[in-house]
Amino acid sequence: MRQSERQHAMGERLYGVIEALNEVTLKVMSGVLHYVPIGVFAIVAETVSQQGLATLLSLGDMVVVLYIALATQLLIYCGIMRLFGVKLRTFFREARTPMATAFATQSSSGTLPLTINAAHRLGIPKSIYGFSLPLGATLNMDGAAIRIAISAVFAANVMGAPLDFISMVQIVLIGTLVSVGTAGVPGAGIIMIATVFAQVGLPIETVALLTAIDALVGMGCTALNVTGDLVGTSVIARSEGEELQEAFVEEAPVRR
Repeated sequence: MRQSERQHAMGERLYGVIEALNEVTLKVMSGVLHYVPIGVFAIVAETVSQQGLATLLSLGDMVVVLYIALATQLLIYCGIMRLFGVKLRTFFREARTPMATAFATQSSSGTLPLTINAAHRLGIPKSIYGFSLPLGATLNMDGAAIRIAISAVFAANVMGAPLDFISMVQIVLIGTLVSVGTAGVPGAGIIMIATVFAQVGLPIETVALLTAIDALVGMGCTALNVTGDLVGTSVIARSEGEELQEAFVEEAPVRR
């Protein structure tokens, strides 16, 4: 019995140390995030200096179309959350930290600890977010899928060969499958796009042009990926009838 008590005490102390380290990490990340806008500006400035302003301007239309598509997807997320009674203001208040981190780092896997912390602060049970968020960081790449489709249309237009319906269906199917297996790290999007282009017969040479704006499009797509993970987790929690924080759930009857 004494040995069991001693092991229990050691386990409690170890747990306390890990909790303290977690709190320190979150405090450090909170301080770092105050400088995220400066970091994002530096990333854009580096891209411009390396590739030249003319190259970015020639690809400006694609960037604009991509962010319109990402914004449309975000609006769809908002509609789904409203349907399940999730309070949008509270959701984005807690989700802004992982969203900003994903935007700056272009890494959904690296943002996972902050995403988990945001889910905890939203009042989502650990039994749900402990499974859905790591799974989503690996499989849920909706931003990457949007990027593949728009990149394919851009490449076809550059070569003067518009895509027919069959080609577009191919791109959607292959792009979805490839995006599921994409690593959540910076730069993985270019490899993913090159793979899709090779499969559907698009010119690989256009991938070099897309490399010039990799940072610009990667930031937005990664932020949407992380947002989608949190949205899905929140909706699952509501669909399971979990009682979340009062500020998180709007005054609406809980669906049974």
